Amino acid sequence: MLANRILIRDALVKNPSSEAVVSGWIKQIKPLGKLIFITLRDRSGEIQLIAKKELDNFKVLSKVTRESSLVFKGNIQESKQKSGGNELEIKDFEILNQAETPLPIDVGAGTSNIDKRLDHRFLDTREEKINAIFKIRSKIYKLTTDFFDDNDFTNITTPKITSAGVESGAELFEMKYFNKKAYLSQSPQIYKQMFVAGGFERVYELAPVFRAENSNTTRHLTEFTGIDMEMGFIQSESDVMDVIEELFKFILNKLKKECKRELELLGVNPIVPKKIPRLSMKEVKEMLSEKGKSLLESDDLDSEAESIIGKIIKEKYNEEFVFVTNYPWEIRPFYHMKPEDDKNGTKSFDLIWNGVEIATGAQREHRYNILKEQAKEKGINLDEMESYAEIFKFGCPPHGGIGLGLDRMVQRLLNLDNVREAILLPRDPERLTP
Repeated sequence: MLANRILIRDALVKNPSSEAVVSGWIKQIKPLGKLIFITLRDRSGEIQLIAKKELDNFKVLSKVTRESSLVFKGNIQESKQKSGGNELEIKDFEILNQAETPLPIDVGAGTSNIDKRLDHRFLDTREEKINAIFKIRSKIYKLTTDFFDDNDFTNITTPKITSAGVESGAELFEMKYFNKKAYLSQSPQIYKQMFVAGGFERVYELAPVFRAENSNTTRHLTEFTGIDMEMGFIQSESDVMDVIEELFKFILNKLKKECKRELELLGVNPIVPKKIPRLSMKEVKEMLSEKGKSLLESDDLDSEAESIIGKIIKEKYNEEFVFVTNYPWEIRPFYHMKPEDDKNGTKSFDLIWNGVEIATGAQREHRYNILKEQAKEKGINLDEMESYAEIFKFGCPPHGGIGLGLDRMVQRLLNLDNVREAILLPRDPERLTP
């Protein structure tokens, strides 16, 4: 029967009185005397099936368990349900795999906690709303590559086993690499800059990033999917922000059309930015102070500050995004460029979406002598980073870029409470399986 299978979404609009074969998982089964009502689910949607007592193996069907996989042949008829569409009267069926009972989680019931659901993620994702999260995520991934390709960026694949990092050493996962020490990549930063200088000018990558942060929060992971881009021959960090603003306009406009059903299932109506506000760290801290949140000049924004500024931006600009610019030098990496008139600032920015930082970007320092001095200020000897230092000795152009977190992007778009909801199999300090 499977050879003639059609998807449920096609069966729902098929002409009544015609025959159809559908297959999927049993979401609900209700034997009621001479009738059995089944809600069947596949990757495209749900449909109601009805079996009458005259059906061969009626008793066998009545004992099928939830989440079993079956294939059904039957006649399409107009549904009497308020939602309309079609239903299918079963004429024949085959049990493909009977599910054991009890189920380890309550699929779709919303009563299992997130840790239990993650332990049995393949069952959890059968639920239509959970499944919708990852269809949207998949579409964001595709749209991101479409956007960068359309804007003349070259996709690169960079090593995830490295000899050193350019971020905080405390965030590196150390590993044994034959007879040497090696680390899991915490950022493709070196390689992005290398191949901007290598003649590609504009590069991007979507790939795993590893951070050894012993942090158990709703927004941190030890492995996440990074969206990284770098672009050369820029005038300032504003050029990078311009591209990212257009990226989000492109993604959100496309999602509203191409993931309409999934967004409706999740009750989300994305707001496409008209113009993302760009506020300096000084301006942001003044706004926060007015709301009773005081920060020192050298302080970064904590999660509370990001949440507050997100609400302020929504009220003042009717936007969900904000670029916070000119972060203090004290809390930024050595390779961020300083403004000519501000030795304590950087030509850097964060992008905050719905009260959570989802990206960090900057114009990089491309002048070797200045970069070497900045590294020294941070206690780093650039001469010991030979592969990195070499990039800036042979005609490296002005450049800048950004690193976005795909998982946080999905979380903020869909208003999920925990970033773990936005990744199939998260890794954090406590979770290494499945």
